[in-house]
Amino acid sequence: MNIEKDRTKKVKQGILASLPIVIGYFPIAMAFGLLSKNTDISFRDTSFLSMMVYAGASQFMALDLIKTGVSTSSIILTTFLLNLRHMMMAASLAVEFEDMNKRHLPVVAFGITDETFSIISFNRDNISLPFVFTINILSYTSWVLGTVAGYLVGEILPISLQSSLSIGLYAMFASLLFPEIKKSKNVLFLAIISSIVYVILFASKLFISGWDIILGIIISSAIGAMIFSQKGEE
Repeated sequence: MNIEKDRTKKVKQGILASLPIVIGYFPIAMAFGLLSKNTDISFRDTSFLSMMVYAGASQFMALDLIKTGVSTSSIILTTFLLNLRHMMMAASLAVEFEDMNKRHLPVVAFGITDETFSIISFNRDNISLPFVFTINILSYTSWVLGTVAGYLVGEILPISLQSSLSIGLYAMFASLLFPEIKKSKNVLFLAIISSIVYVILFASKLFISGWDIILGIIISSAIGAMIFSQKGEE
């Protein structure tokens, strides 16, 4: 009975924690579905992109590459590099699931995105299989349904509304970041440092698309580790 109550509690916590992602994903996915339709990609292929790739930045980038006639192999390689950061995120969370049945890890890893990783990382005290599964499933469902809705009905929306759909991405990141900034000024400092690091790497043009993000994550994570380790020592 206690186990069942604890599982129900974790599911409820997962639902509340995932709300910013669910609300933010839907309009962004609609924008992707609409853009994919305008790129003359079929409804089936558009749906499969969201169901199988499930990575917003890579999907939008893939559309741009398809429009410019880039080869399939180049698109696969580029999206792989861009998504490589998700492997690091999943690996960093894997240590939290030492008692989990190993067959669940691939499912958990598939649902890891920038946003779900942020939510789970900010709620490490609540990490459990029901909590993580709830966040991943609701976020994934929102993304897929938003893609379908954007493809089917996106064109009937006013032009001004169509062009503003992608703004939801920034609003979603803000809703994830600001509560943590209120808890600690170190989070604000790390966010600023991370932005500066990425801008420098991106402006340098020394790395192909995807590697600048990966290196930015590594450098920012190292800086963050030093900041919070010093705080812990104090």
